[in-house]
Amino acid sequence: MDTLINDIIDVVGKNGVLLGDDVRQRSVDWFTKASCQAKAIVRPQSTEQLSQIMKLCHAVNQPVVTHGGLTGVVHGAIATPDELVISLELMNQIEDIDAVGSTMQVQAGATLQRVQEAAEAIDMQFALDLGARGSCTIGGNIATNAGGIRVIRYGMMRQQVLGLEVVLSDGTVVSSMNTMLKNNAGYDLKQLFIGSEGTLGIVTRAVLRLHPQMPSEQTALVAVPSFQALTALLSLASKELANGLSAFEALWNNHYALMTAERTKHSPLLATDSPFYAIIETLGSDEEKDAEAFARVLEQALEAELITDAVLAQSSSQRQGIWEVREDIETLVHELDPMFSFDISLPIAHMDAYVTSLEEKLKAQWPETGQIVVFGHLGDGNLHIMISVRDAAAESRRQVEALVYGSLTQYRGSISAEHGVGLEKRDYLSLSRSFEEIALMQRLKHALDPKGLLNPGKILG
Repeated sequence: MDTLINDIIDVVGKNGVLLGDDVRQRSVDWFTKASCQAKAIVRPQSTEQLSQIMKLCHAVNQPVVTHGGLTGVVHGAIATPDELVISLELMNQIEDIDAVGSTMQVQAGATLQRVQEAAEAIDMQFALDLGARGSCTIGGNIATNAGGIRVIRYGMMRQQVLGLEVVLSDGTVVSSMNTMLKNNAGYDLKQLFIGSEGTLGIVTRAVLRLHPQMPSEQTALVAVPSFQALTALLSLASKELANGLSAFEALWNNHYALMTAERTKHSPLLATDSPFYAIIETLGSDEEKDAEAFARVLEQALEAELITDAVLAQSSSQRQGIWEVREDIETLVHELDPMFSFDISLPIAHMDAYVTSLEEKLKAQWPETGQIVVFGHLGDGNLHIMISVRDAAAESRRQVEALVYGSLTQYRGSISAEHGVGLEKRDYLSLSRSFEEIALMQRLKHALDPKGLLNPGKILG
């Protein structure tokens, strides 16, 4: 491999390759902080350099693992000592913004927050938003088909991408940098790579879709007396707020009470005795009318006993305080350590039964130590479940996974809503995908990466 690394250095220069301690000091998993074990980290500065690197790797059958912002939580960035890491961190430029066409062309290593800020500078918005916005990269968002808090209005990352440039395992560059909303000239090849977790090709550049900036933003935290009331509240908000509804986040009591306990940094904005809470947010263009409509919905919800209390944000700082309760994953990790994290989806109508059953099974198996925390994107059927049994052993994880995923199958849910499969969920893929679907995935993988060099072992094994 030393010869290969020297050949790669000839392409990217000495600063483009990290070795030894510079590799080990990097974490490959947001939750565990596991150290990178790769032989080297290669940092190309252009698509052309990456193409040359992959040609070199292909010639000697060298497997590679792609790194973006390293905010993933399914072990998708793990690399063995016999593998190389390809990091897109130096390919981070915003190349073009077209305000008329509502598009932005960026390199894969640009962070989500930087893209959002560039859009805001021209009075536009890039609609994808999630808590890791300051670290996660566009390439990683594309590779995992990221979701976040505004899926209910704008869709997932797949809906934000118009064009892609990808380097295949043999170094071939497929540049499909389409800037048009409509283009039915043959197969939509970009869809092959969105959500493929770097197993079919390495995304290097993208054309992103922008939306008008919404100057009016209404946000409220509400207490909800039952799950039936929670779903009725979602229906009411969806109907009365129409296209303005941008987020509807549900917090089970076990989440809200834990996040606002005295030992944490978050003060309770509402009493902690309600079984459910929801964060409702709208985006619009008329502050006065939007505020009136939002307040009217809250009043209707109170009259119908769908909510028992509410806090309506009156400033950006208050709005931020509401969202911090939802997005502060570091506090959750600290409180539940060691913690097992799950990202599932299932029909909204079955969520309450699923969570109740799961909690009962958890308590039956770990009566003293079992703890569950539930929150998520109710409007698009996505729940995040955090479980601690105060034991990080591999066998304990397998037992917890069996409870979470085993209970999910009867509701025809998915083991992964927005985080991907990686290594962590690979063995459970057949619970959410049929034999025929997995076989087709394997055929696609073999067709595009016949040597199995790209993110080996991820998704399909």
